[in-house]
Amino acid sequence: MNRILTGFAVSVGLFARLATSAQAAEVMLARLDCGTPQAPTVVNERFSDTYAFPDLKVQFVFSCYLIKHGDEYMLWDTGHSMMAPNVAPKASVVDQLAKIGVKPDQIKYVGISHYHTGQIDSFPKAILLIGAREWEAITSPKPAQGVNFKPFEGWIKGENKVEPQPIDKDVFGDGSVIILRTPGHTPGHSSLLVKLAQTRPIIITGDAVHFRENYDTDGVPAFNFDRAQTVASIERLKKIAANLKATVIIQHDARDVEKLPVSAAFAK
Repeated sequence: MNRILTGFAVSVGLFARLATSAQAAEVMLARLDCGTPQAPTVVNERFSDTYAFPDLKVQFVFSCYLIKHGDEYMLWDTGHSMMAPNVAPKASVVDQLAKIGVKPDQIKYVGISHYHTGQIDSFPKAILLIGAREWEAITSPKPAQGVNFKPFEGWIKGENKVEPQPIDKDVFGDGSVIILRTPGHTPGHSSLLVKLAQTRPIIITGDAVHFRENYDTDGVPAFNFDRAQTVASIERLKKIAANLKATVIIQHDARDVEKLPVSAAFAK
């Protein structure tokens, strides 16, 4: 028994030292513009299955996020394709990264909230972190309507590395960047938690919610994959935000994305 306890104590001590070392890495976060906003959208019919917002119009925006962890980079979502009608970004993700001196090959991880994404194929050397159920949908012999599998072809063919995530993922192993399992919008949807040294923790919702009123009232878009999972995921995000005193950023809400600086002006 003493031998077991001694071994356990050594293991705990080693883990603590490794964790302390890992936590020394500076974590920074910045937003990229990943689509061109259109006119404000009437949201009552499509974005509330209970028709809760009869007169509300929302300005939707499209954002991606760059996380710098020490000398390593992670990209969260990749926005609309440059070929997408009307909503294609004015500058590609690669071009925006070039302005701050980051090359595609420097991106170690690309985390995907869900399969509605367009520019991931610009980062073939990155490890794809994606919900396991999303990966199942993408790699299905006959992907369902709305599953944007084309940009993932390199990963589907096995040419690029993918790590499907059945549960939450501590990306860098130090608790600073955690992919959160938040299904509902799609089968394996994920959100992102980023803990910064000088700023409140940040929760980036992906499409778990689309705008503030939707978040506040546990609203469910009519097109979501699963209603109960959507409500449960919103509840989870709210509890995490309350417990960590985190700032919630709804990726599609213009009022929220401005909480973070754009491109070179990283939040710390």
